[in-house]
Amino acid sequence: MSAKPSNELAWMILSVIAFIPQGKVASYGQIAQLAGLPRHARLVGRVLRDMDESSDLPWHRVINSQGKISVHKLDQQGINIQAAKLMQEGVAVIGDKINLKLYRWDGTIQ
Repeated sequence: MSAKPSNELAWMILSVIAFIPQGKVASYGQIAQLAGLPRHARLVGRVLRDMDESSDLPWHRVINSQGKISVHKLDQQGINIQAAKLMQEGVAVIGDKINLKLYRWDGTIQ
Protein backbone atom coordinates (compact mmCIF):
# COMPACT_ATOMS: atom_id res chain seq x y z
CA MET A 1 0.00 0.00 0.00
CA SER A 2 1.38 3.40 -0.92
CA ALA A 3 1.13 6.47 1.25
CA LYS A 4 -0.89 9.45 0.07
CA PRO A 5 1.25 12.35 -1.13
CA SER A 6 1.46 15.32 1.18
CA ASN A 7 -0.90 18.21 0.55
CA GLU A 8 2.08 20.36 -0.42
CA LEU A 9 3.32 17.91 -3.06
CA ALA A 10 -0.20 17.41 -4.39
CA TRP A 11 -0.66 21.19 -4.60
CA MET A 12 2.64 21.54 -6.51
CA ILE A 13 1.49 18.94 -9.05
CA LEU A 14 -2.09 20.18 -9.38
CA SER A 15 -0.93 23.77 -9.83
CA VAL A 16 1.11 22.72 -12.89
CA ILE A 17 -1.78 20.70 -14.33
CA ALA A 18 -4.01 23.77 -14.01
CA PHE A 19 -1.81 25.56 -16.57
CA ILE A 20 -1.91 22.97 -19.35
CA PRO A 21 -3.64 24.87 -22.15
CA GLN A 22 -6.67 23.62 -24.01
CA GLY A 23 -5.67 21.51 -27.01
CA LYS A 24 -2.34 20.47 -25.46
CA VAL A 25 -1.19 17.47 -23.41
CA ALA A 26 1.62 16.79 -20.96
CA SER A 27 3.12 13.55 -19.70
CA TYR A 28 3.20 12.50 -16.07
CA GLY A 29 6.97 12.92 -16.10
CA GLN A 30 6.75 16.37 -17.66
CA ILE A 31 4.30 17.46 -14.96
CA ALA A 32 6.62 16.11 -12.25
CA GLN A 33 9.59 17.95 -13.77
CA LEU A 34 7.69 21.25 -14.04
CA ALA A 35 6.48 20.87 -10.44
CA GLY A 36 10.09 20.59 -9.27
CA LEU A 37 9.76 16.85 -8.62
CA PRO A 38 11.89 15.20 -11.30
CA ARG A 39 11.63 11.40 -11.58
CA HIS A 40 8.28 11.40 -9.71
CA ALA A 41 5.89 10.63 -12.58
CA ARG A 42 4.18 7.94 -10.49
CA LEU A 43 3.46 10.51 -7.81
CA VAL A 44 1.66 12.59 -10.44
CA GLY A 45 -0.44 9.54 -11.26
CA ARG A 46 -1.29 9.03 -7.59
CA VAL A 47 -2.29 12.66 -7.13
CA LEU A 48 -4.55 12.45 -10.18
CA ARG A 49 -6.06 9.18 -8.98
CA ASP A 50 -6.87 10.75 -5.61
CA MET A 51 -8.17 14.01 -7.07
CA ASP A 52 -11.77 14.94 -6.33
CA GLU A 53 -13.92 13.87 -9.29
CA SER A 54 -15.82 17.17 -9.18
CA SER A 55 -12.59 19.11 -9.79
CA ASP A 56 -12.48 21.26 -12.91
CA LEU A 57 -8.72 20.81 -13.33
CA PRO A 58 -7.82 19.53 -16.81
CA TRP A 59 -6.76 16.04 -15.63
CA HIS A 60 -7.61 14.68 -19.08
CA ARG A 61 -4.65 16.54 -20.59
CA VAL A 62 -2.16 14.32 -18.72
CA ILE A 63 -1.03 11.24 -20.64
CA ASN A 64 1.85 8.79 -20.49
CA SER A 65 5.28 9.40 -22.02
CA GLN A 66 4.45 7.35 -25.13
CA GLY A 67 1.51 9.63 -25.90
CA LYS A 68 -1.03 7.06 -24.79
CA ILE A 69 -4.15 7.61 -22.74
CA SER A 70 -3.75 5.72 -19.52
CA VAL A 71 -7.07 6.50 -17.87
CA HIS A 72 -9.70 4.06 -19.02
CA LYS A 73 -12.86 5.52 -17.51
CA LEU A 74 -15.85 5.03 -19.77
CA ASP A 75 -19.05 7.04 -19.90
CA GLN A 76 -22.50 5.48 -20.00
CA GLN A 77 -22.18 4.94 -23.77
CA GLY A 78 -18.87 3.10 -23.36
CA ILE A 79 -16.76 5.98 -24.72
CA ASN A 80 -13.40 6.75 -23.10
CA ILE A 81 -13.99 9.99 -21.16
CA GLN A 82 -10.41 11.21 -21.46
CA ALA A 83 -10.29 10.65 -25.23
CA ALA A 84 -13.66 12.37 -25.68
CA LYS A 85 -12.56 15.41 -23.65
CA LEU A 86 -9.33 15.71 -25.65
CA MET A 87 -11.15 15.39 -28.97
CA GLN A 88 -13.59 18.13 -27.89
CA GLU A 89 -10.52 20.37 -27.54
CA GLY A 90 -9.28 19.52 -31.02
CA VAL A 91 -6.66 16.94 -30.01
CA ALA A 92 -6.58 14.04 -32.48
CA VAL A 93 -6.76 10.72 -30.65
CA ILE A 94 -5.99 7.73 -32.85
CA GLY A 95 -6.79 4.53 -31.02
CA ASP A 96 -5.56 5.51 -27.58
CA LYS A 97 -2.61 7.58 -28.79
CA ILE A 98 -1.85 11.28 -29.26
CA ASN A 99 0.89 12.68 -31.49
CA LEU A 100 3.21 14.35 -28.99
CA LYS A 101 5.05 16.26 -31.72
CA LEU A 102 1.82 18.11 -32.45
CA TYR A 103 0.10 18.32 -29.09
CA ARG A 104 2.77 18.31 -26.34
CA TRP A 105 2.60 21.39 -24.14
CA ASP A 106 5.90 23.27 -24.13
CA GLY A 107 5.51 24.15 -20.44
CA THR A 108 5.10 27.87 -20.91
CA ILE A 109 2.48 29.54 -18.77
CA GLN A 110 0.37 32.13 -20.51
